[in-house]
Amino acid sequence: MDRHEGPPRGKFIACVATVVLIGTAVAGYTVATYDERPPWGTDIAYEGGYLQAVRIRKADVTGERTRALLAGECAAMQRAGMGGDRAVHDPAAWVSGCLDGAGDRPSRNQGIVR
Repeated sequence: MDRHEGPPRGKFIACVATVVLIGTAVAGYTVATYDERPPWGTDIAYEGGYLQAVRIRKADVTGERTRALLAGECAAMQRAGMGGDRAVHDPAAWVSGCLDGAGDRPSRNQGIVR
């Protein structure tokens, strides 16, 4: 019979239990801190607004809808719930992204350095 060299069974079980306990504590802290909002929710909201406005701007042949977005329609769309689940994370970031997309400015999340 070959004997496997390693930690005693009691020490191994104690280490596994400690790792599970620490992992549960970290997960609990993360859930308590962010609730249902992910830590990167602001970036998600901004990009959602940005993409929405870019799609509208590209489909706008006359430029009338783009001017309306810049004149306040972005905020009105967010209030009306047209931003969807992404706008819920951070409504102000969604509107900011919408304004950047409508104004044909680059997304603040593009590039290596922000």
